[in-house]
Amino acid sequence: MYILVTMTQIAAGTERAKASEVMAACACFNLRKATRAVTQMYDDVLRSTGLRATQFTLLTFLSGLGPVRITDLAKAVGMDYTTLVRNLNLLERDGLAASHSTEDGRVREVSATARGQRALAAAFPLWGKAQARIAKNLGRERLGRLLSDLSAAATATSA
Repeated sequence: MYILVTMTQIAAGTERAKASEVMAACACFNLRKATRAVTQMYDDVLRSTGLRATQFTLLTFLSGLGPVRITDLAKAVGMDYTTLVRNLNLLERDGLAASHSTEDGRVREVSATARGQRALAAAFPLWGKAQARIAKNLGRERLGRLLSDLSAAATATSA
């Protein structure tokens, strides 16, 4: 019995092998996949507050830093300027953050509003529940290693 294999079948097998390799070994793919899953869980837990995980973290930074230059905030949260401004615009639209020009008018600063502080206060207990779920499912030690590894990965990309 002869098996006839066409070039198309060989090419398809090669493409499947490449896809399998990327899925198994690509740091970017696997980090993004994990990020989507974790973000969805946090979004689900925070849903009743009206905040998404990204908004929660930005408000947390704004609350902790006080008025901050948008460029400095972008560096602190590891976000490109355009994406950050898009996210800040949503917070401003909802009255959770406010931005203003500095005295010389060349720099914009942003801060959490009183409404943003209240939203953050309401969200913290729910965020704690999400954190507890991750810690329980991964184990506290493993979560600690993961956070350390993620920090190292972020640093390694800038080297």
